[in-house]
Amino acid sequence: MLEGELDNSIVPDTSITVRRPLRIQRLRRCIADWAEKAQKLQKQAHVFYFAFKHPKTPWYARVIAACAAGYLLSPIQIIPSFIPVIGFMDDLVVLVIGFKLIQKAMPPEVLRECRDRAEAAEALRKTEVRSLTRYAVFLAIAVLWLILAVTGSLLVASHFRHR
Repeated sequence: MLEGELDNSIVPDTSITVRRPLRIQRLRRCIADWAEKAQKLQKQAHVFYFAFKHPKTPWYARVIAACAAGYLLSPIQIIPSFIPVIGFMDDLVVLVIGFKLIQKAMPPEVLRECRDRAEAAEALRKTEVRSLTRYAVFLAIAVLWLILAVTGSLLVASHFRHR
């Protein structure tokens, strides 16, 4: 090899390092999209829970909701839930179809009121979780200090007993 020429066997392949971060970014974006869809689905389920209990909800909307919930909780399903991925796909399809049918069957003012109630309940739940977390942390620290105090006193007592 002449002086000043590059040896290509030493130069690393940069195409791999360029593609990998893009794959990771796509994976993160995909996970974030799924998490957002799951949150929307959970919020929609909360809305329909309030709608199911609302006095102005038509009886046929309640029957649709009961059938969808019954299928999801039933031990007998078209595709058993213990089969990875595919087992939950039929549950997801039933949920989506049930949501769409209930949405069409519900009066718009009832849905609007139930959405407002679900948002208020969500905000309340978040504040309760924060306060519950604070109490749990306080309790954990207090228990830890109590354990340390009891252990320390037992060690000191055993030390003076053996003297």
